[in-house]
Order: sequence, then C-alpha cells, then structure tokens
Amino acid sequence: MDINISEARSQVNEKGFLDIDVDPRLDLFQEIEKLKKEKNAILLAHYYQEPDIQDVADYIGDSLGLAQQAAKTDADIIVFAGVHFMAETAKILNPNKKVLLPDLKAGCSLADSAPAELFRRFKEKYPDHLVVSYINCTAEIKALSDIICTSGNAEKIIESIPEDQPIIFAPDKNLGGYLNKKTGRNMVLWNGACMVHEIFSLEKIMRLKMRHPKAKLIAHPECEEPILRISDFIGSTTQLLKYVVKDDAQEYIVATETGILHQMQQDAPGKTLIPAPPNNSCACNDCPHMKLNTLEKLYLCMEHETPEILMDEKLRLASLKPIERMLDISRAAGLIG
Repeated sequence: MDINISEARSQVNEKGFLDIDVDPRLDLFQEIEKLKKEKNAILLAHYYQEPDIQDVADYIGDSLGLAQQAAKTDADIIVFAGVHFMAETAKILNPNKKVLLPDLKAGCSLADSAPAELFRRFKEKYPDHLVVSYINCTAEIKALSDIICTSGNAEKIIESIPEDQPIIFAPDKNLGGYLNKKTGRNMVLWNGACMVHEIFSLEKIMRLKMRHPKAKLIAHPECEEPILRISDFIGSTTQLLKYVVKDDAQEYIVATETGILHQMQQDAPGKTLIPAPPNNSCACNDCPHMKLNTLEKLYLCMEHETPEILMDEKLRLASLKPIERMLDISRAAGLIG
C-alpha cells in the first residue's frame, strides 16, 4: 500500500489527484467526518459541487462567502471542494495553514481566459486606470489588481470608487458589461468569459418560458446580455438562492450552473426548478472543472493531505492586498460581518 501511495503522490502533478483505489465498502461520509475531527480540518464547498460533497461540507457558499470563511477559520487544514483559484485564495489568506484541493486540474475557463503576461501588457495601455478584478482569476492576475470583487459585492465595490477614476474590469466581460449598465460607468473590459454561463440558448429559454408562463427566469450576471435582458432577477449564486426561498413564485428557470439546484431544492422544497437549457445537445449545464471533484478524491485528499496548494510568498503578498481591500469595502457596506 505504501508503494502505491508514494507512486500516486509522484503522479499528482501530472494527473491532478491521488489515483488510488478506494475500498468500496467504506462509508465515505463517515470517513470524511472522522478525518475532519482527527485533523482539525474544515471542508469548504462551492454551490456548484456535486450534491454528495455539498452534504458533507462544513460550509457551502459562493466566492464571497467562501473567501470570508477561509479568512476567519481556526482549522489547521482547509479542504477546498471547488476550483483551483478558490483554493489559491484560501492559501493567500492563510499562509500558515495547509490548503488541500481534491483535484489540481479543477481549473476555471474564466480564470484561464486572462493569461497574466497578456493582461500585464493590456494594463500598461491604461496607466491611469484602477484595476478591479473578479475573484475568478489566478493569483498572478490578483497581484496585478487594485481591488478584487465577487458577483455578490461587485456593485458596491465599483460604487466605492470615485466616479472620475477610470477602471479596468477583468476578466469577465459579461459581468463587467452588466456592472457598466448598473452603475453608469464606462469601465474598460478584458475580453474573458465563463464557458458555463456563455452557453445558454436564448431561443431555447424563450421556448421554455412559453411552456412555463408562470416561471420566473433568474440568472447569474456572468450570463450574456440577451439572457440578462429578459431575466426577472439577476444575482450572485447566493442571491439567486435567497431569491428563490423568499419570492412568491412557484416555478423558476435557473440560468447558472446546475449544482445550485441541490441547495435550492433543500431550502425551497415546494418549488419547481428548471435548469436553463444550453446551446448544445446536453440536457444540463454543468461546469466540467467543478465536477472533477468527487467524494472519493475528497476522501483520499484528506486522508493523505495531498494535493496541497503551495505558493510563492512574494506572489501571495502581492495578491493579498486587493483581496483585503475587497473584504474591507464589503464590511463597510454591511455585506459581511
């Protein structure tokens, strides 16, 4: 078994995860709970994770909530069931804690759409601009930014900046365009996007609305403008969840990653939730990166404390400043405690 583990460890960078067979007789829910206690570990999971992972997590949230939890935890080990930039953010905030990610290849198409060297050259064209970057970006992009934001606090962040201060917004052009409209700004937008939120079909959604005339369309601001234009409500993942719980309607077409439907169904059990159809032959709209994490990979990652997120200290400190500015502005705006 030791040879198997050492061999699996040596292949982590190539494969992204510990490729070890898990005994099918193990109750993984029970084992993960046991490991959390033994190792003083906290399991943070994004709403887009598979239901089993959400059910075993200590905290489920969107990017802002997860960043806040990572900033205040007293656990020795942070296990991040999400994508790479999220675990990286937890490490930036907790240099002395061990941060684990079940699969290193759980990346993000939006983060990948902003290579640091290209963005650095883009930024040089606008020397008087402040850089506000969406948290869905790499540590290198964070280090090139002045303030980080999430979809839940982006509007407040933009409004906290003087109106005569020009801004570059990166990397999501759809969220940036939505914010320009909401705030009346004219931010320069980096041309990046999320593959999940760009794939929704306006035509199919319109047909779905005809079949479900009482259903409200709710959408994440990473969606393209034609989808946002016809939406009844636009908000971050957490805001969409709260809206479904509190709103009076009984049917919703949900234009974001399908992972959130699990929590919505739990919190609003009597309501009908319809995933918005994408512009392809698939009947669902899943993030392939988020879904790389499985219960088995999560268990192995906690058991053997690998893969671990490591970071150059100079990069960590540079990327910490804009995150701290985000958290300070969010606190001042009453968005977080």
